[in-house]
Amino acid sequence: MVQGFLHGQRVRVSSLVLSVLSFWWVMAVLGSPAYPIDVKLTVDEGKEALAAGREPMLKANSAEEVREIMQRASKVTRVGADPETDPCGTSAILRTKRFWLESFGRKEATESKRQKKKIRMPDEKIRKYLEMPNLEIEVQLCGDDEYFAEGAQVTLLQGSKRVQPVDVSPAERGRKNPGKGPGYRSRFTARFAYDSFDPNAKTKVEVFFTDGRLDILEADFSKIK
Repeated sequence: MVQGFLHGQRVRVSSLVLSVLSFWWVMAVLGSPAYPIDVKLTVDEGKEALAAGREPMLKANSAEEVREIMQRASKVTRVGADPETDPCGTSAILRTKRFWLESFGRKEATESKRQKKKIRMPDEKIRKYLEMPNLEIEVQLCGDDEYFAEGAQVTLLQGSKRVQPVDVSPAERGRKNPGKGPGYRSRFTARFAYDSFDPNAKTKVEVFFTDGRLDILEADFSKIK
């Protein structure tokens, strides 16, 4: 009878162990929960974003450390080519609400050091950025002449839904490209209403040129905050 009881206990423990192992196996396969582009943030979350940008900059003690901080910051919301390895590949920076707030946090740090006192953005201004209605996308690209980007357009493709921008700023006149590849580089900015796209979807950023060229950048909005 005692042996039967112990056998039952061993079975239950083995089942529990298998259940725990199965759970962690599923988590390993599926990965951690995804966090989409934050469309709605509280003031406290906005302050956390400011601090996330401010603290590393306060600790920076050299121009090289500052450069590394700026490089890391630009990679967080960049899609497409990596300028470090492909300086003339088409890429885009998604300027989300967190992007803006973290960038202002870095400015807070810079001004705090310069003025030798604590500089902080007032709550009213934080609320202003939290209420921004549009996601801003800056497209960076290269071409063969200084006007190659003139008239370029960008859309977001999510499944069968193509999202048009609220507005598009004129492309900059191309600047000489000092590296290999096409002779000129340029950039332009488009804004998309937050309520016009799915902030948690895999997305294709489509860049259309007037000469018929099309560049497509793969973006997973669930991984961009």
